[in-house]
Amino acid sequence: MKRIKRISFLALSSALVLASCGGNNTKKGGGTKRFTSQTGWKPNDQKGWFFTGKQQKQKGWPNMVYVEGGTFTMGLVKDDVMHDWNNTPRRMQVSSFFIGETETTNYDYRSYVTWLKYVFPPSDPQFKDIYTGALPDTLVWNNKLSRNDYAETYFRSTEWDYYPVVGVSWTQASRYCEWLTDRANEKVLMDQGVISKDLYANDSNNQGSSSFTLDKYKANDPEMQAYINEQRLKQKTGIRSNNQRIIAANRNATSGVVEKFRLPTETEWEFAALGMAKNREYDLYLGKKPKIEDLRGTKGRARGMFLENFKYGRGDYSGVPGWKNDGSPITSDVRQYPSNDLGIYGMYGNVAEWTADVYRPVIDEQASDFNYYRGNMPQEKVKNADGTYKMIEGGQVTYDTLADGRLVYRGLPGQYERKTVADYRNFRDGDFMSSLEAGYGRGADSATSGYDMYNAPKKRFRVDANGRVIMEKDSKERTSNISNEVRVVKGGSWKDTAYWLDPGQRRYRDEGKAYSWIGFRVAQDAKSNNKARTKR
Repeated sequence: MKRIKRISFLALSSALVLASCGGNNTKKGGGTKRFTSQTGWKPNDQKGWFFTGKQQKQKGWPNMVYVEGGTFTMGLVKDDVMHDWNNTPRRMQVSSFFIGETETTNYDYRSYVTWLKYVFPPSDPQFKDIYTGALPDTLVWNNKLSRNDYAETYFRSTEWDYYPVVGVSWTQASRYCEWLTDRANEKVLMDQGVISKDLYANDSNNQGSSSFTLDKYKANDPEMQAYINEQRLKQKTGIRSNNQRIIAANRNATSGVVEKFRLPTETEWEFAALGMAKNREYDLYLGKKPKIEDLRGTKGRARGMFLENFKYGRGDYSGVPGWKNDGSPITSDVRQYPSNDLGIYGMYGNVAEWTADVYRPVIDEQASDFNYYRGNMPQEKVKNADGTYKMIEGGQVTYDTLADGRLVYRGLPGQYERKTVADYRNFRDGDFMSSLEAGYGRGADSATSGYDMYNAPKKRFRVDANGRVIMEKDSKERTSNISNEVRVVKGGSWKDTAYWLDPGQRRYRDEGKAYSWIGFRVAQDAKSNNKARTKR
């Protein structure tokens, strides 16, 4: 018996030794040692040709909150009094991301439109619609049976600086995110000394198509050469070589200084609003408690008071004088009410928010249960005949038309022109061509080829005698308001009752229309934080 045990022990020891063979490049925890590359060169070897500079940890941009990704149950988990079937529970996985600590404020959005007015003066005929098309629609405050004072002051007056911007359509909010990506990277490169800090010092810099864009910087565009400090750029990439070809080839090593800003997806928004990361025991959530059950303060001066900004009932937006429910008849300061457990403000009340997704009643988790998002339209840069990228010039700007008739730019002068290479907005969205009977991607017979489940009214615009663009009504019979131009709206607002405060609720609105109760916040991709697991 002892002999058998001894043999078994020797066999086990041999197996462990064999399993460890070839493991010289690993360390405890499953990571990898800092090693030479597969070519045999050390990183940033000055005799080589490839330079990446010092490896840096990803840092959050100011006012952005890191949300660690994970799995959760999306949708409503309790009885819905409205019996709405578009938010049934489904299991989803979300990657880590950053999300705005607050909604985008009037101050932030005013800085955007002021920049547009400075760089693309409306007095120049080729730029005349760029600034005006980005402005919020202040007439959203108008009501036929209410005073309309907010239309004059809410966006422009400094007393409203840190209130959420409203009157911004989904289309305008998306353009803001693109602009913010360029401005954030511009500021970081200025701070690093890579590009000149005098970019805005005189009138001849940064005007029209000569303005800084991340596209031009990444592509080594000749227009950027006047502003780039070659010495600091070499330090950033770790290059000490004087070989100009090597310097040019490695310049993209500093691209992507700041992650691209965008609108959060519906799944990301709901995951961040729930903020369940702390409400768990090991890998088990302790409950998905709707905010509607925890709206009043329990301690101190907040005892009995509402902790979110919403409409309590008919004719009651703020409460009685001297003892107000929430104290805000319309919107409130973006940090007036407590944040959730992740440190994110205003996810339940104040203003509802645009998300990136195209709305459909069906969320097909069988097709995608990882980073679900409906609205993918991959794009690529347009190239000239000589292989260079085609830049948008002042007279070549194309526009989308908003619901109020204004034109909003698709791309700014100085950016590279892009074209859509695929459109997946309708993929498996519940219509006939997505069904098993037809089979998605197959041809339909003559009886069903013209069938469209989501036959929303078509947008048509005309110009009146005064030159104003007016949207005409679609006279054809329609059975749906759902189209590729409606986007998911999440969260409750100052104008909504508590029913809409549950993060699982979802609505949709036209992407080209603005509202007094809808704002937005920005998001960014993030690398997952692989720290050791904790109990709570």
